[in-house]
Amino acid sequence: MAMWRWSVREMADRVRAGEVKPSELTEAVLARIRETEGKIRAFLHMDEEAAMSRARGLDGRAGEARGLLFGVPGAVKDNLCTAGVRTTCASRILANYVPPYTATAVCKLEEHGAVLVGKTNMDEFAMGSSTENSAFQKTANPWDLNRVPGGSSGGSAAAVAAGQVPFALGSDTGGSIRQPAAFCGVVGLKPTYGRVSRYGLVAFASSLDQIGPITRTVEDAALVLQAIAGRDPRDSTSAPVEVPDWTASLTGEVKGMRLAVPREYIGEGTDPAVAEAVKRAVETLAGLGAVVEEVSLPHTKYAVAVYYLIAPAEASSNLARYDGVRYGVRVEGDNLIDMYGRTRSQGFGPEVKRRIMLGTYALSSGYYDAYYLRAQKVRTLIRRDFEAVFERFDAVVAPTAPTTAFRFGEKIEDPLTMYLNDVLTIPVNLAGLPAISVPCGLAGGLPVGLQVIGKPFDEATVLRVAHAYEQAAALKLEPAGL
Repeated sequence: MAMWRWSVREMADRVRAGEVKPSELTEAVLARIRETEGKIRAFLHMDEEAAMSRARGLDGRAGEARGLLFGVPGAVKDNLCTAGVRTTCASRILANYVPPYTATAVCKLEEHGAVLVGKTNMDEFAMGSSTENSAFQKTANPWDLNRVPGGSSGGSAAAVAAGQVPFALGSDTGGSIRQPAAFCGVVGLKPTYGRVSRYGLVAFASSLDQIGPITRTVEDAALVLQAIAGRDPRDSTSAPVEVPDWTASLTGEVKGMRLAVPREYIGEGTDPAVAEAVKRAVETLAGLGAVVEEVSLPHTKYAVAVYYLIAPAEASSNLARYDGVRYGVRVEGDNLIDMYGRTRSQGFGPEVKRRIMLGTYALSSGYYDAYYLRAQKVRTLIRRDFEAVFERFDAVVAPTAPTTAFRFGEKIEDPLTMYLNDVLTIPVNLAGLPAISVPCGLAGGLPVGLQVIGKPFDEATVLRVAHAYEQAAALKLEPAGL
């Protein structure tokens, strides 16, 4: 088997055993990227020389390897700051921005011995569900090069699915890790809000954003999460919660566990073939001894409307800093106000402008109580729906997305249709819960994701259920022709 096909676990174990050098793994991964990148276009920035230099520096230290990811190559989404390396958020307004510091999650990867080979493409400022909103290029889905990889972490998901890297970091504000993972047939984990430091993550919606891993296996997701999780004094929202050994929870056992299936998640708008694949996955879990029962999350129907008030409101505030004065692109004007207007008009793409306007309106005088404040109240009701279910159940299982990957251009001209693609992932972000997407089969030859949702800071149960399904189903999903 080619080295680039190895899992994170296998790579780390083989380096630790002295069977392979980090430089050999990195060269194998870079060769795979060179072989496939012309078709996939997953990366915005690559630095092969720096990656090989880092890997060679680790070669002589393999015997003392202590990090969970020692010698393992990976990638990070281009909204995670990297000192000395461009961080663009796939936006023209940050086209030449080089941060003076590195995100905590990226620092932790490096502390655990990972070798970062590049920055992946995304929807501009993480606003989108298809990676079509990137200002620089469109990333293709490895399963069908005419289809989107999902978004906003589409570059990370496509890179993992194509075998370019064994893991990549993404960010999830309304489904941006889980939905592209489902579309690309890989594993995507959104941790509990506060589990992973957001320091150095370029902010979209600060009360919703969370960093997490995209991998090929559930065990790999557990390993990468363990590397990046933990309290960070530089992020006031990061929680002082112990980081357990999540791999210890991967027992393959779900006998006696109570799993809830929300009826609102498999209804109108869900592709029947997707629903059928998820139904078979739930039956597999029941066959392992889990107790499965249908429940109601009644406020789910308001989730998209609530999200598209809260997230744009926070975005309009966060993106106010891009004014052509402090950093990023500057377009000169006749006066200061004209310079502001030209810089933001030319620097931001259509979707980012749309959300800034939505958010500014929702926060404006006379509308704040009617829109933003009311949305926050309904957000509380959505969280309470989950709390009521978790009084009786260990986890919730449902589809990750209502459809499989769609074709380029199919939804980009209809923002509402695009927004509805996140209808099954958004409630999790609003409630701040952990959730994972794991492949559960194909519909029309394209991957389908099973979503497992857990209680706050109970990633152990989420991983346990996903791993048990993964092992029992034993699916070997790989895109052909790459």
